[in-house]
Amino acid sequence: MNTKYYFLSDAHLGARVIDNPHAHEQRLVDWLDMAQTDAAAIFLLGDIFDFWFEYTTVVPKGFTRLLGKLREITEAGIPVHFFVGNHDLWTFGYLEQEVGLIVHREPQIFTLEGKQVFMAHGDGLGDHDRKFSLIRRIFHSRTCQWAFRHLLPATIGIKFGQRWSESNRRRHERQNIGFLGENAEPLVLFAKQHAVQHPDIDFYVFGHRHIVLNLMLKNSSQVLIIGDFIREFSYATFDGDTMALENFGARPQP
Repeated sequence: MNTKYYFLSDAHLGARVIDNPHAHEQRLVDWLDMAQTDAAAIFLLGDIFDFWFEYTTVVPKGFTRLLGKLREITEAGIPVHFFVGNHDLWTFGYLEQEVGLIVHREPQIFTLEGKQVFMAHGDGLGDHDRKFSLIRRIFHSRTCQWAFRHLLPATIGIKFGQRWSESNRRRHERQNIGFLGENAEPLVLFAKQHAVQHPDIDFYVFGHRHIVLNLMLKNSSQVLIIGDFIREFSYATFDGDTMALENFGARPQP
């Protein structure tokens, strides 16, 4: 029986800032091929797609290699958990019904091999930026989702979403915000506050920030921010005892 767990986030498939989208997607499929050999479960912690919005009969073009591989894995009996991020939260049944993913819209706590693991994409946790909070509320609003889905034709809606994602990604790249320090990093601050009320949590695992961090808190909880699958090509594994950060091959030359 396999007891290894895999965690990956922030691939941003389809992002226009990626020079070779097919090679990027294939690299993620290759990672899934590797994980499939001994995975008890796979956790995709958000922003796997740079933009994803499901209309009643339309989904974004492309990603057939990835979706086919995910379906193969779920049909083999390996659970694949998909946490919505702030770029791919608009899934309304397609990924669940056609691909077999287990979709989570809120942070979750899993018991893995007797350890308590708190997982989330990470957006909105510990971050008190009012502009981001307002945008997040709009994106999660069912009324706004209904309006986007029914009032905008799919060709216009998807093109608009892709352009928004591109603009957002380029803005973050210009800012290039790295690790802010233990006393300022929002996800670390969230974990510290959460651990006060939940001292039984062994691990906190996040995506979202595109930084690689492995930090032990004073209460012995471990915080991991697992980087991205754009430049770092990083991911996390848990073997029932150790939670570790790893890299899928050498980083490509710029």
